[in-house]
Amino acid sequence: MSIIDRLIAAVTPPESDEARLEARTRATRAALPGDWLDQILQHHMDIEAAFADVRAAPDAASRAARLKQLALVLTGHAIAEEAVIYPAMANEAQKTHAGMGYDEQALVKVQFALLERLDPMSQQFLDKLDHVESAVQHHMYQEEGDWFIELKDSASLADEAMLTRRYAEEYERYVGAPSLA
Repeated sequence: MSIIDRLIAAVTPPESDEARLEARTRATRAALPGDWLDQILQHHMDIEAAFADVRAAPDAASRAARLKQLALVLTGHAIAEEAVIYPAMANEAQKTHAGMGYDEQALVKVQFALLERLDPMSQQFLDKLDHVESAVQHHMYQEEGDWFIELKDSASLADEAMLTRRYAEEYERYVGAPSLA
């Protein structure tokens, strides 16, 4: 782990598993079947599973292939949030949260690019993968814990319908399918 990685980890220690579960449960209760929040929660679970798949790969070729799959899901999800959800948050008096979301996703993209340069079977790769996963978990915790609940509470029914349609369109445009689960 680089000095920058250690500094970031020290400044933003990870939430507990219990806190993440509580946030996920709260967001799940707020979601309606198939709505934008439900789609996002499914993508969050897809991303978590994809991280586990990368880590479980038995050899370099498998790990590299699974890393590409993780990159596809992670980037498609980020693009959909950046194009649809964060602008809606900014419009609903959550400009700071929207800005943080953009910044965090940009940081993960940079760290992911560095990850792709490492030997997939090295300890350095696994350390960087852990760092990226922790950043993603923290980001999802923020979204599920407060940010998206606030958007859900403030959006009109018409806005909810638009967010649901547009989020699905943006994700599918990049990934090619509504969900990998």
